[in-house]
Amino acid sequence: MQTKLVTGGKNTDLKVTMWSCDAFNSTRGTGDQHLCHDFHLVLSLFSLLYLIICFPIGLCYNALLVLVNLYNKATMTMPDVYFVNIAVAGLIINAIAPMYLLGPASTKWAIWSFNNEVYITLLILFNVSSLVIMYSTTLLSLDYYIERALPRTYMSSVYNTKHVCGFIWGGAMLTSFSSLLFYVCNHVSSKIIECSKMQNKEAADAIMVFIGYVVPAIAVLYALVLILRIRKEATPLDQDSGRLDPSVHRLLIATVCTQFTLWTPYYVILLVNTLTSMQGKVTDENYIRILHFSKGLSKFLAFSSSFVMPLLYRYINKNFPNKLRRLLKKLHCGSQGCSHERTVVQQVIT
Repeated sequence: MQTKLVTGGKNTDLKVTMWSCDAFNSTRGTGDQHLCHDFHLVLSLFSLLYLIICFPIGLCYNALLVLVNLYNKATMTMPDVYFVNIAVAGLIINAIAPMYLLGPASTKWAIWSFNNEVYITLLILFNVSSLVIMYSTTLLSLDYYIERALPRTYMSSVYNTKHVCGFIWGGAMLTSFSSLLFYVCNHVSSKIIECSKMQNKEAADAIMVFIGYVVPAIAVLYALVLILRIRKEATPLDQDSGRLDPSVHRLLIATVCTQFTLWTPYYVILLVNTLTSMQGKVTDENYIRILHFSKGLSKFLAFSSSFVMPLLYRYINKNFPNKLRRLLKKLHCGSQGCSHERTVVQQVIT
């Protein structure tokens, strides 16, 4: 599989894959070759680790988070809706992760190879899901501040949040459309006049860095400053029983820190790759190897967010175990309900 390094609007074909270390010139000795193989061995181990541990656990916990909250719709809170939204995006990322990790760009034992159409489809799904995750985290922070500052105003109610999540998905798809044009035109024939002027993958990456990371980072930082400021102000409203559970604050901080820790390397490498390509052709083979390795490692961390987030929700949200028990009891008893539940209902009716 060939990886195209786009520099200055021109495609420079480099026969570089994650495991084709022999494609580089060996004039610098065997040390560089050993370093290259070591990099690929590390990526291979991470890929195996994800496929064996992270993939099944992430798939089960994301699906469980969605099912449990949908079954308990009446008790869902504003944070629950955002986490369901994040879990749906996590399911998409979790589903496309094996396509990347078992492809020729990541492992020595590639099971399949991508054509341009499949590659672009997977890339757009990944970009849309990443935008949904980052903006859901951002709006969760802002709505948490609104709920603390103005309780019982229903500005951050479950009803409003559901509509907001719908707008998040729509906005993510519209935002990815501009990047889609650049990616498509980068892979089609240069004979098309409209696309000949848009064969610049770096423009698409720059759009994703700004919209998918810079804007959410600024908004989350602003929300956290407001939250910390209002937490320092002791008011009678702090005793309001309608306020969100205190564990939500711990869950919010853990979510923001985890998301930005796992996604920052991916966007940083994307920005570095964009700036490097804009400067012109890169001839340093070691730099290309390190950049390729860093890109693979950062994408692994991004995939890991779909595994870590549902676990955080499971162990920090104290209401989740009770909701899960109710769902399991319902599945165990079937549609007729358990005998003790029918007895309680009959007593109430009597």
